[in-house]
Amino acid sequence: MIKDEIVSILKSVLGNGKEFIPLHEPVFNGNEWNYVKECLDTTFVSSVGKFVDRFEKDLAEFTGAKHAVAVVNGTAALQIALKLAGVEENDEVFIPSLTFIATANSVSYLKAHPHFIENEEKTLGVSPTSLREYLNSIAEVRSGQCFNKKTGNRISAIVPMHTFGHPVAMDELLAVANDFHFKVVEDAAESLGSYYFGKHTGTLGLLGTLSFNGNKTITTGGGGAILTNNKELAILAKHITTTAKIPHPWEYTHDVIGYNYRLPNLNAALGCAQLEKLPELLESKRKLFHLYENAFSTMAEVKIQKEPNGCKSNYWLQTLVLKPSLVGERDNILSATNSAGIMTRPAWTLLHKLKPYSHCSKMNLPVSESLEMRLINIPSSSNLIHA
Repeated sequence: MIKDEIVSILKSVLGNGKEFIPLHEPVFNGNEWNYVKECLDTTFVSSVGKFVDRFEKDLAEFTGAKHAVAVVNGTAALQIALKLAGVEENDEVFIPSLTFIATANSVSYLKAHPHFIENEEKTLGVSPTSLREYLNSIAEVRSGQCFNKKTGNRISAIVPMHTFGHPVAMDELLAVANDFHFKVVEDAAESLGSYYFGKHTGTLGLLGTLSFNGNKTITTGGGGAILTNNKELAILAKHITTTAKIPHPWEYTHDVIGYNYRLPNLNAALGCAQLEKLPELLESKRKLFHLYENAFSTMAEVKIQKEPNGCKSNYWLQTLVLKPSLVGERDNILSATNSAGIMTRPAWTLLHKLKPYSHCSKMNLPVSESLEMRLINIPSSSNLIHA
């Protein structure tokens, strides 16, 4: 049976030595203890301290972004990035339905409306071709702005999400956004270390965002960051995520409504140590992908998701893609693998099916709905295979 064959293949790659193999766990084998202890010894554990500045500098250097602003989590990063991109109340923001709920929540926090769009199987991300066809039927550009003819709302931005670390077709998507006059804010929460034709994800749009949750390629415990090449936006991002306090030795003066979203020094210390090991972690994950790819090459009904042509994926979560003929087998495979002590997970429930977002605008989503029932994440920790 298919489920038994998949369990057997996974065991052949992962071995039988562990009673339970998690989906993704952090690795702390560098300077994490030393840097965190330094925070404790110096008492700089909150939003002031040298590791926050260093973490932002190191992130900018690694990604090639001109500016990086560290915040408390990826959701906060995306909320602020959308605000800086000009998203306002009652605007519509295009997002894929196949994404983590934080993408939609970030839009809602601004009292804007998620508008769900189609994915493509090649990248697992937004389909520029489907989006352009859809816009030709529902959108009109007036005075340099895009409007939904059906709702009358302005469409102010799109949030392409690089699913499981695989880059979206950004050139085509940027062309659509340019033609229809809306901003691009990349959700690169899952794609630290992924590149689109040599450019790091999160640096191709006006702004991009990262996440450093405990299950990401590197972690700060919680944490996120805003990336941008726009100096003015970077300065504003740092200002409003630090309660919009005007710098002064003792006075508390705030010039706009701000947010207490700055990343604590304690978390940043962890991030600095993790970044030092990132190239090694990425190499281990790539090696794991090749082992999976070779092992599953004997199964015609299943493939392991591979980076798009011209791109370099971080392989954050290794992903099995079932053929459409196996759409009814997903849950049987999930049950068999988890029962065997190998943690696997499905993709997220499509957001337009969830109660908070069931009323939102959406295009026809046949590919997204098919992918939802055919994607299975398999163990992906960087310590499963050593580089």
